[in-house]
Amino acid sequence: MSKPDRNASPEAILSPTRTFFATTKASMGRRLFQSERNAGLLIDVMRSLVAEHKFILHDFVVKPDHLHLLLTISDGMTIEKAMQLIKGRFSRRLREEYGRLGEIWQRGFTDSQVLDRKSFVQHQAYIALNPVKAGLANSAEEYPFCFTFLAKQKFKRKEQAGAKALHSFHNMSGTTEVVPFHKTGLSPAEAS
Repeated sequence: MSKPDRNASPEAILSPTRTFFATTKASMGRRLFQSERNAGLLIDVMRSLVAEHKFILHDFVVKPDHLHLLLTISDGMTIEKAMQLIKGRFSRRLREEYGRLGEIWQRGFTDSQVLDRKSFVQHQAYIALNPVKAGLANSAEEYPFCFTFLAKQKFKRKEQAGAKALHSFHNMSGTTEVVPFHKTGLSPAEAS
């Protein structure tokens, strides 16, 4: 008797890490995240959870009344626990820092497991285009409450810092030409 073919590699079957696309909404559809203060607080909460290694956040967009995430969790973490951490910490901080009382989040959330690269890319494209389709921005790079915008801002700051450092170096060596680091052949990581 022959062994049946397997579509997935044994490593993927046994892998404790799982990637999900998840969506959660504000209670009663309130536009709780339309303010820069609240959207920024939610982003800060996610950033702190990533820094604590609770999960890997690949992409996100904070819309006025809901949140889309693309995240990977590891062994010992469930998608339910990851969402509870985000929602619970945001609610607590909103109460402590701004005195907000009452329901913050709608109960539950939706999620779908991302099983392959194609699905990952499709969900990432959905997240990027979400504020554009809603008429909140002309491009993902313009919408301030998403991963694309924040990554672009970080890249700009590094590029500016790299240009200043190169400018100083060239001034010391007798030339005044400013050469942005992307023209030096270095990657952003190598240049920082």
